[in-house]
Amino acid sequence: MDNTVVSTGTDEKTWGGGNQPLKSSYGKMMMWFFIVSDALTFSGFLAAYGFSRFKFIDSWPIADEVFTHIPFVHGNYPMIYVAFMTFILIMSSVTMVLAVDAGHELKKTKVTWYLFLTIIGGVIFVGSQAWEWGTFIKGDYGAVQTTGGNILQFVNADDGHRIAIRDFAVVDEHNERVVHESKKGLWFQSEGALPSYSVAEVISGMEEHDNVVIRTQIINEEGEKTVLSRGASLKLIRDNGKVVVEGANLHVNEYGSPLFADFFFFITGFHGFHVFSGVLINIIIFFNVILGTYDRRKNYEMVEKVGLYWHFVDLVWVFVFTFFYLV
Repeated sequence: MDNTVVSTGTDEKTWGGGNQPLKSSYGKMMMWFFIVSDALTFSGFLAAYGFSRFKFIDSWPIADEVFTHIPFVHGNYPMIYVAFMTFILIMSSVTMVLAVDAGHELKKTKVTWYLFLTIIGGVIFVGSQAWEWGTFIKGDYGAVQTTGGNILQFVNADDGHRIAIRDFAVVDEHNERVVHESKKGLWFQSEGALPSYSVAEVISGMEEHDNVVIRTQIINEEGEKTVLSRGASLKLIRDNGKVVVEGANLHVNEYGSPLFADFFFFITGFHGFHVFSGVLINIIIFFNVILGTYDRRKNYEMVEKVGLYWHFVDLVWVFVFTFFYLV
């Protein structure tokens, strides 16, 4: 019986199956394909955000006035906590580099510790993003939406600082508002939770506090929101005030254009899902390292492949951070 192997003539060619393409394993090549396709997806989302912002540039929320909170600390600290989140994610990328490097040297203990630190960084980032979402949804100051859909915020006429509606609104104890529900005979009508105050209560509060004026969502030539005079503020809210808005959701947004909230939830949520998935995968790899799976294989390529994904997630956040928070 002839056992001679017949050559196809492609054994030594890069794409003929004889060599590894670009000197990479199949798994690493597939990870790169995934990263490229996912990068195109994020690029499309960020491009859509950029076009929408350019179209509504005169009324787009100013990030420095939206993301001003720090957990357990009361005050106005623009961008500080977001910068902290970014720092944590970048440092987790550094620990992942160290884990991959230790894997190349087959140093199990170092890989274990560096992966553990990477996981901790990812958990802190995901938790921080969840807290940021909660703060964004809940809101802080409140605003009034006009019949035309514009947002009216309230500031102190003396120093220009924002004023929360709860600090000046006059509550009408005799005005009991009921949520529309079909079981109460209001067929085909329903609504979410009622805001804490009515427009009438806000107007009464403005009439009693001479220092409260309205700031519109329109940005002036100085790059700041337009502040109206006392008389113009009262006239605008009396004639066009529709409903009190607290926080942001997919329908209304106390910070300005509803599109800002839509893109914020979608893009940061999509990225957060990537980070959360990366944390879960890192946990699996972490336990495999502890069990000695890669020691028996005599290579830690799985750590390197997961590292590629983790670095990609970090890089994407740099662009999201730039588009949403800095530009």
